[in-house]
Amino acid sequence: MHKKILITTILAAFTLGGCANMSETQKGTAKGAAIGAGAGAVVGAIAGKGKGAAIGAAVGAGVGAVAGNVWTKRQEEQKRQMEEATAGTGVGVTQTADNRLKLDIPSDISFDVGRADIKSNFRTVLDTFAAGLVNNPRSNVTIIGHTDSTGSDAVNNPLSLDRAASVRNYITTKGVASSRVAIEGRGAREPLVPNDTAANKAKNRRVEIFVAEPAPATTPQ
Repeated sequence: MHKKILITTILAAFTLGGCANMSETQKGTAKGAAIGAGAGAVVGAIAGKGKGAAIGAAVGAGVGAVAGNVWTKRQEEQKRQMEEATAGTGVGVTQTADNRLKLDIPSDISFDVGRADIKSNFRTVLDTFAAGLVNNPRSNVTIIGHTDSTGSDAVNNPLSLDRAASVRNYITTKGVASSRVAIEGRGAREPLVPNDTAANKAKNRRVEIFVAEPAPATTPQ
């Protein structure tokens, strides 16, 4: 069983290693397939049904290729635009391991303490962000609000959700369909740093925005 998992893992590694000459879309699909293969092998091995690992790997590869995200030229262009629009603001703009564009929005430019109203300087960032989404209608968005530990969950949980909703509502006024946007409020449950100083609490009061472009589904042959 362990040998089958090891072999599948090695094959997945080769798949990832062979991405050097692929397009960005092909890279994203290959990574999804490799990750899916590894997961499929584990599931098959746990089932303990002889060829379960190999079958699970094959199924997992197919699922990964279909369900994974891709990093396309549109995603790269939006990343570049957001880096330019947020230069010097403290906003983090990155590509995640699962091919999503991530924006980390600190509290000093997004919301006042205890409020969910978007600050004026945050609107200019969101204007650029929304324009990129309009130009990439295949992408979907997840907005997650966070608070520091000040106050109770009864206050922080709805406040974090309200902040995410404020961002969603703003970008929908700029032409982004609300059906493309999911929101979450996680209150104080996921701090970046301990809530032991005012500076650290400011870091934990934040909004995270993720943009994903799903890999195109393939038709079974």
